[in-house]
Formats: sequence, structure tokens, C-alpha cells
Amino acid sequence: MAWREYHEFTKHTVEKLRRTRYSLDWANMPNPFRHYEGVPVLDLPADPPAPQIPALEVLEGRPGNTLAKDGAAFLSQLLFYSASISATKRVPSTGGTYALRVNPSSGNLHPTEFHFCTRGLVDWPDGLYHYRPSSHMAEQRAIGDFVSKLTDTTAPLVFVLTSIAWREAWKYRDRAYRYCLHDIGHAWQSLALAARAMGCESFALGQFLDDKVSAACLLNDDEWPMLLVTLRGQSIPVATRGPVETVFFRGEPNRLSDEQVPYPRIEQIHAATKLLAGTAISPDPPKPNGRGEIKLPAPVSASRSFGEVVRNRRSALDFRGGEESMSVAQLATLLASTGKPLLADFATQRFVQLYLYVHRVEGLAPGVYRCWPERAELENIKQGDQRLVAAALSLGQDLAGNACVAFSMIGDFESAARRYGDRGYRYAHFEAGAIGQRMYLAAEALGLRATGIGAFFDDEVHKYLGLAPEQGQVVYHFAVGHPVLDPRLEA
Repeated sequence: MAWREYHEFTKHTVEKLRRTRYSLDWANMPNPFRHYEGVPVLDLPADPPAPQIPALEVLEGRPGNTLAKDGAAFLSQLLFYSASISATKRVPSTGGTYALRVNPSSGNLHPTEFHFCTRGLVDWPDGLYHYRPSSHMAEQRAIGDFVSKLTDTTAPLVFVLTSIAWREAWKYRDRAYRYCLHDIGHAWQSLALAARAMGCESFALGQFLDDKVSAACLLNDDEWPMLLVTLRGQSIPVATRGPVETVFFRGEPNRLSDEQVPYPRIEQIHAATKLLAGTAISPDPPKPNGRGEIKLPAPVSASRSFGEVVRNRRSALDFRGGEESMSVAQLATLLASTGKPLLADFATQRFVQLYLYVHRVEGLAPGVYRCWPERAELENIKQGDQRLVAAALSLGQDLAGNACVAFSMIGDFESAARRYGDRGYRYAHFEAGAIGQRMYLAAEALGLRATGIGAFFDDEVHKYLGLAPEQGQVVYHFAVGHPVLDPRLEA
């Protein structure tokens, strides 16, 4: 299948890295912000109120609430806590600054764009919009009922998460498609959890006709729809409204860089994972059923609010190492946050299994463990100090060894492909990104910090964990611990 050929080609090996020389063309770096020229721009109220429900309660599935009385206030709060700029960093050598956002991104390159369609929001025109995070505004690309063009749902709000692969390929080349998919998983959960903190629920749709959605959303050729997310709930301010005449503004998308280098393998894997017509879905294969000898304690609670956690979340550049540790109860809380159901049409079965490299967890001996979330148990795979191994497998990045715990997310691509064909490759990556986003917020709520790691020696991970190809392949690495202070960070 196409996914297998692409995945094999984009694996990291020592030999491939040694023979490949690549320097970044900084003058041609893509703009991380898309905007549209010639369209109306609608203001979103500044400084929306922060959801006060504790972040860990949101991760457990409990809804919060919002005081938003109209569409502009609701959208402002939702986007401020799911997709907006949260801080800046200053480059010491040049004095220049660049933005960080509440939704993380590999290399801070942000291939994901947030488009949305509204229907019936109070004092907000029905239509098609694009979120402009650089100024926290909504670009109005069309007026009319675009929700019904995308789905048969009665939801008043539908988001379309898209990827601009060139932003990632500029740095990561052919492997960039993997990172685009991770980023969609992060953005999906960033949006879904913000919605829950405001008292409404979401449902993600991965089974859609790509070209139909691209046309309906007036997308440029360099931008691909990846996921639809519907939002509904009594907290969304809606009013009865009659039919609205369709008016197109469209707009001209900004040019992201002087030159866009083609990556045919990315084009090919994306084409292979597109849906061009309705497809039959194969029955679920049997789910793996196992258990470990170590029962995890109950998760702990923490009072930090969702709003505070989201706005202060950062990706750790490194961890302090040394003797600082986390408790096994904190680890149990992290793992519990990843085991909750993911609400999506492709999430009836989980495709990602967590393996842990435990370095410094009080109450748990150093070693490699497999997590069985249904029973909240750990199975010991290897014993002993794993710090050097975790770092070496993560392309020699010390942060994987300096963390209190590091993770290998193992994706069952074979099961995903049996059920969904090549498109299942997207879903396994979406799930890994979703797990990562939930661990980001749980770690921050617990006074720790996390970072996603997309670079690793794929087959060496499999060998070390003793995994045959049919047992899964590594899809993402992750690390959690006590962060090193980043002096470049500004409010």
C-alpha cells in the first residue's frame, strides 16, 4: 500500500543522515501566517474571559461553561484558547521576535490553518471564515449556509482544519507529511478541549470527500483539508434565522515564500490517502487485550484553570535532569488523560500504544514499560537505566534522557489500513498528535512541562522494544519532566 512505501522511505537511519547534506534556506522560509487579501475582516473581542474549570477536569471529560452572549464573543473565547498567539521569543543574535501559539507545532512552523463555517450564531453572519491568529480576527470569505455544503449535521459551527505541507517540508523535507498529521491531531484536541471548557461538545469527521471540501471552502492548491470538527451545545449562542443568500468574497491568499520546492513523495502520499468517493469500511479487527503486573494509583487533582494552563503551555527545549523526579501518581494522571475516548468517526478503535522509558518516577523502578490503559496497568518490558537509550533513539536528543519519563507511541498502521485503507495512515498520526496534546496540558497542569519529538531512528526503536512489523511502528516520541528555563521567552 502507498502508506507503507512512504513510511519506509521517510524512516531515519544513521546511514541516511550521514550521506544527506541539507542546509536551511532561511531567505525562503515560509510565512507561518496565511491571510486573504480583499475580504472583509471581522473583529473578535479582545481579552476574552478565561475558562475557570480546572484543566484536569476538562481532560477527564467534564464540561465547563461560558458567559458569551453572541457569536463574536463565543468565537473569540474559543479561538483565543485553541489557536491564538500566546507568547513571543526573541532571537539574541538579531533581536528579532517570533510568535508562539497555544496549539503546538513541530519546529514552530504551523502547517495547520483554522477555517470555520457558522450557522445561526447570534449577531454573527452565517458564512465561511478563516481565522487570522496574527491579529485575532476572522476573515470573511463568503456569506451563506456553508455548514450544509460540508456535512449533514445540524451543528451551528463546523471547523475545517487544513495543512500547508510546504511549511514543514521547507525544514523536514519528505518526512514533513508525518509532522503535518501530528499537528492536525494537536490542533484537533486543542479545539475540542477548548470547546468542552466552554460547555459544548465536538465530533471530528475524517471520512469526507477531500476535493468536495476543498472546493466548498475555497481552498488554494497548496492547502489541503485534513479534518472537520463539528461543535454543538446549549452554551453556543444561537438564534433562529431564515435562509441567507450566498455571496462570495473569496480573497487572494498571501504568498508564503518566494519559491516553493516540490516534494513529489508528499504529493503522492496525500493523493493516496484522499477520499474521492464513498468507501466501505472493513469491520474492526480484534483489539489487543493485555495487562501488566503494576497497578497505577488513582490520578491526582490540580486546581490550575484550563485558561491558565492553555495560555502558559510551552514546549520544553530540554529538561533539568539530575535528581528531580515526578511521582507515580503524576504519571498515572498523565496516562489517564490519554486514555479517554476520542470523539471522531475514525476513533471507534485506538491505533496507538504507549511504551514508557521511565527515568525518575518516584515509586517506579527505571525501565521500559508498556501501558494498558483499559486496566490502568503497566507491563515491565526492560529493567534498568534507560536515559542513554531514550536519547539515542530520539536522534541523539538529550531531552529524551533528561526528562522524568519519555514515550514511544507505537501505531498499528496495519489495522488502520485494513479498516480505512491508506487513509488510515492519517488517522493513526492524528491519534498520536491528540495523545500528545492531552499530555501537554496534563503536564502543565501538574507543574511539569512536555515536548513532542518527531525525529527518531524508526527501526532501532522497533528492535529495542522487540516489535515485529505487524505489531506496530513508532509514530511519535514524547517527553515530560522539569523544564530548563528558556531565556528567549517573552510574555
